Amino acid sequence: MTVVYEDNHIIIVNKTASEIVQGDKTGDIPLSETVKQYLKEKYNKPGNVFVGVAHRLDRPVSGLVVFAKTSKALSRLNEMFKNSEVKKTYWAIIKTPPKEIEGELINYLVRNDRQNKSYAHDQEVSNSKKAILHYRLIGKSENYYLLEIDLKTGRHHQIRCQLAKMGCPIKGDLKYGFPRSNPDGSICLHARYVRFVHPVSKEQIEVAAPVPEGNLWQGFQMI
Repeated sequence: MTVVYEDNHIIIVNKTASEIVQGDKTGDIPLSETVKQYLKEKYNKPGNVFVGVAHRLDRPVSGLVVFAKTSKALSRLNEMFKNSEVKKTYWAIIKTPPKEIEGELINYLVRNDRQNKSYAHDQEVSNSKKAILHYRLIGKSENYYLLEIDLKTGRHHQIRCQLAKMGCPIKGDLKYGFPRSNPDGSICLHARYVRFVHPVSKEQIEVAAPVPEGNLWQGFQMI
C-alpha cells in the first residue's frame, strides 16, 4: 500500500491487488492492520490505534481505499457511502470493445453468497438490487481497451458483473467470463479517483491513485 492522503480524521491508501481490506477466513494480514501499524510507527503511538473501515474493495482489485482515523469520521463516512455521497471512478481493462463508446448500464443484480458472485438481470427479479454505472471508452492499446467507470450505486461485484453482462469482461476476471487469469491473480480493475466532502472539515477532497506499474497499464493511447 501507498498513502496518498492523510489528515487528522482520514487516511486514503492505494492498495495493491493482492491485499485484503478486512480480515477474512484466509487469515492473511488485512490492509486495515497494515494502516494501523503504519500510524502506530509514524506517530509513535502506544496501545491501540483506531482505524475504521468505511468501505471495501475486492481483493483482486487495486486502487483507493478510504479509512477513518476517528470514530466521528467513521460514522459520517459510513453515512456518506450509504447515501452515495462519495463519488468513485474506476478504470478497467477489457479485451472486447463496447458497442457504444459511452453509455449507462442499468441491471438488477442478485448476489449468490455461496459462490461469492452476482448475477445481472435486465428486469427486476426476486431479491435483486438495482445497479447503475456510467462507462466511457478512454484509451486503447494494441490488444486492449481502457474504460472509465463512474459508479452510481455500490453493489457486490457490480462493475465486474455489469461489464461481463455487456460482453466486456475485465481482463483476468475468470469468475466473470474472461478466458485467462492474470499471473499475479489480480483483475485489471483499479479504483482511480475518489471525491467527497470531508466528513469533518467540509472541504472538497479529490484524490487520484497512480495506476499499477507495468507495460499493460502504461501502454494506452488516450482517446
